Amino acid sequence: MDLKTYLKEQCARIDAALDSYLPKENELPHSLHKAMRYSVFAGGKRVRPILMLAACQAVGGDTQVAIPAACAMEMIHTYSLIHDDLPAMDDDDFRRGNPTNHKVFGEAIAILAGDGLLTEAFKLISSPCFADTSTPAARLAVIHQIATCAGSYGMVGGQVVDMESEGKADIDLPTVQYIHTHKTGALIKAAVVAGALLGGADEKKLAAITRYGEAAGLAFQIADDILDIEGTTEQIGKDAGSDQARGKATYPAVMGLAAAKLEAQSMMDEAFKALEIFGSEADPLREIATYIVKRKN
Repeated sequence: MDLKTYLKEQCARIDAALDSYLPKENELPHSLHKAMRYSVFAGGKRVRPILMLAACQAVGGDTQVAIPAACAMEMIHTYSLIHDDLPAMDDDDFRRGNPTNHKVFGEAIAILAGDGLLTEAFKLISSPCFADTSTPAARLAVIHQIATCAGSYGMVGGQVVDMESEGKADIDLPTVQYIHTHKTGALIKAAVVAGALLGGADEKKLAAITRYGEAAGLAFQIADDILDIEGTTEQIGKDAGSDQARGKATYPAVMGLAAAKLEAQSMMDEAFKALEIFGSEADPLREIATYIVKRKN
């Protein structure tokens, strides 16, 4: 398969659906809805929603069924970026090559835009409009999975430990692993597990997809750590070297750049191994795992 074409096609599907699901700028309150749409459509690779669709396909499901949940996942991811960029957290000026939300709309609207996206996501995946697309049990399991991985036991918890570890010289590898598997890895795992659930996966397939998500999620964040060192601001869409400058807890900081690259490759290998029970229907997941580690942005 041609990964570039696949990603482009899936991005187009997701963007079209996001445009239809999100509140319009001409709906009150205008400033809030404009800020929400600004960050959602300010670029982005759509890795998480695409992974959800790919996981649904891998287990033999209809990917159209997963579109609402995939869009909800992107809303949650975008909310986290808006809040992550705030002065009280990472204080970043650029995201995805554009000024961060608070730089354009101010801190108050940025906070509320993030809140709005998070809430809109759960409104979407719980909507009665999609009640006939999957079983109630599957939809409930998806909502539970995403909520768990986005909350204090997942992404939010990882963000807290990340902030508390900043600038400390004695951070160990288990702490970095906790940050990465929760702050970044949790949503990636949630994306593929949700896709598998919506695709009707049996226990064996669900377990394999879960292992894939855990490995791919960690590989993604290690690759981000490496890009912060080796990438340029133009490539990565935010200030290069910002993690180093702030003393962030990263794999290269703890084990060195060369060892971090080996760890990312090891995680990619684990992701591939998890997919051994699948045939060609899981090729998109395999290609995305390679892309996660080899990407330059």
